[in-house]
Amino acid sequence: MAPLVGLTGWLVFLSLTSHVLSVPSPQSVRGDLTILTHNDLYGNSSTRQAATIVLSARRSKSNAETGCKALRETLWDPADHTEVDFLRYLAYEKASDDIGQYWIRDTGCRAITTLGKIKTVPCNIELPALCSHSAPLSSTSSNNTGPEWQTAVHTGDGTVVGYRDKLSFRFLGLKYASYPSRFTYSAYQAPRGQVTALAYGPGCIQSSCTDATCSEQCLYLNIWTPHLPSNARSMASRGDVVVVTINYRLSTLGFLATSQSRSRGNYGLSDMVAGLDWVQKHIEDFGGDKERVTVFGQSAGGASVRALLASRRAKGKFSRAIMQSCPGGMGYSLYPSIAEAANKTNAIYAANGCTQQDEAGRLACLQKADPAKLVKGATVWNFPVVDGTYLSSSELLLDGSGPSSGVALITGVMHDDGGPFTSFSKSLNASQTLTDQGYDANDILGSGLFPVPQSGNTTLDIFNLTARVATDVSFRCPTQSTIFSAIKNKVFPVVYSYEIDRGLQLTTWSPNPTTCEAPKTAEHTLGDPNLPYWKCHSGELYYEFGTAIHDYLLDTWTAFGRTKNPNPDLKFLQARGFTNTSAIVKKSTPWKPTSAKDLKLRVLDVQPRDESFREVKQCEVLKLPTDYYLDSDHPAGEDPLP
Repeated sequence: MAPLVGLTGWLVFLSLTSHVLSVPSPQSVRGDLTILTHNDLYGNSSTRQAATIVLSARRSKSNAETGCKALRETLWDPADHTEVDFLRYLAYEKASDDIGQYWIRDTGCRAITTLGKIKTVPCNIELPALCSHSAPLSSTSSNNTGPEWQTAVHTGDGTVVGYRDKLSFRFLGLKYASYPSRFTYSAYQAPRGQVTALAYGPGCIQSSCTDATCSEQCLYLNIWTPHLPSNARSMASRGDVVVVTINYRLSTLGFLATSQSRSRGNYGLSDMVAGLDWVQKHIEDFGGDKERVTVFGQSAGGASVRALLASRRAKGKFSRAIMQSCPGGMGYSLYPSIAEAANKTNAIYAANGCTQQDEAGRLACLQKADPAKLVKGATVWNFPVVDGTYLSSSELLLDGSGPSSGVALITGVMHDDGGPFTSFSKSLNASQTLTDQGYDANDILGSGLFPVPQSGNTTLDIFNLTARVATDVSFRCPTQSTIFSAIKNKVFPVVYSYEIDRGLQLTTWSPNPTTCEAPKTAEHTLGDPNLPYWKCHSGELYYEFGTAIHDYLLDTWTAFGRTKNPNPDLKFLQARGFTNTSAIVKKSTPWKPTSAKDLKLRVLDVQPRDESFREVKQCEVLKLPTDYYLDSDHPAGEDPLP
């Protein structure tokens, strides 16, 4: 099962302890455990409520009943459900003679096939079994972690106790690294003894959290998996994915760069690598395949993925990467030296009253400073640097001077990624507005390639212009150059590129309202996405992590994690009952890798389609041409985001 490792920094924790001897595990039940249900993303409102736990090891009916009882369940009774189509997944990618039959609940000895046919069988034969699965669905406000749902996994020298809900086994708040002293690298820590993983660990301190939810001791990861093997070495290839999220240190606490040998920056990057070390050593015990690890991230998370691709310390720890809306420019795609970061470092010292003569003294002072001030103050440092340990070059080498990577890549942008990073101008003059926002108005307007819209609303028309320029400068042009340069120099074995033309803006973050939100109408009181609006930065996140209409995007990302190919297998979709995505796939041409001779990207919309790279001439005007990263002497540029 392919693990997807997400780079996040916002998770919440409540520490608990428990005795694990009576908690069932795959070993105590004597076989792999798999949660099988139909996840149509509708949650408790779904009409498809059937769910079962599959005991894959063959056993007698009495032993099957004992195995289910150990899980505080019974054998599954198909009479309680009208839908049995979800059982087809048990036959996916299996030889016909291995499809078999499964014990079910009955007064006699009966079994059910993957086609839903019930048969009377000899009571003394051994079959895999279907147990009932009565755990509730978890939500952001409700998680039932009671002992009846708890499950143990033995990994290394530890036993980890998590719990199951309707959709997956969940192991939360797992410490993956020992907490280092402030401004030093972290390192992998193995689980030992009895470990409770029933609640999120504290998030790493950032500007949006409180003392109750965040801490400097935050190096925890979380695992969601539908499958637990009894023996990781005999793990079969399965269709779903294991999802892992990793907390890592942020802002000044994660990236302050000094000349001191133990505090040269990139502490947050060291956390990510330590988390990947944990995944490599333990993920097989949670149903994952360490040879098929995918790292993915959006915005600053996308920049983190880029830094991992550039880091020699991360090499070999993952084989796929999804880089969403990664900003270009200094800090995000170009890494300063420690000397180049010195002015900001000195400003941080001064802002925190650390005025000692030598830097060792100033650093010792800063190690005692209020951590909240270090991330919330006006003077902070958020970016990786060339520290010689985690990063040895000023960027991800795409000009042919670096080694090739074995990592398959998906990367792309939102149609209007830059919309939230511009602002409504007080001026009604387009040239003045562009100049005020740091752009070369003469080049932009003089090119004739950036006409100012003429809707009659001058303020909105100028916003339209600056949002377009901001998207090109900060996102689209750097991303398209990354793709072209990587393909030209065979940096990655395969690159898939995209642009998303349908957005659903986060309710918690929507700058410049209501430009990034679908217009509301009498027929569409929540917004009509078929009307014109800006598809802005972070507008894809609900589609990936929530219950919005685009099953396709989620199925595409996970297909890539499984196979390095973002085209979902129709047989897999049919076996899972994913009819929405099946319909889209049938109507669409396959998503092909981008080639240097055919610079196409996938437009992800209600009906996906292929188009050539966008705004190519405009990128040339903005001095960010398609071959920008081919030139090793390209300018570093400025920080593109405020």
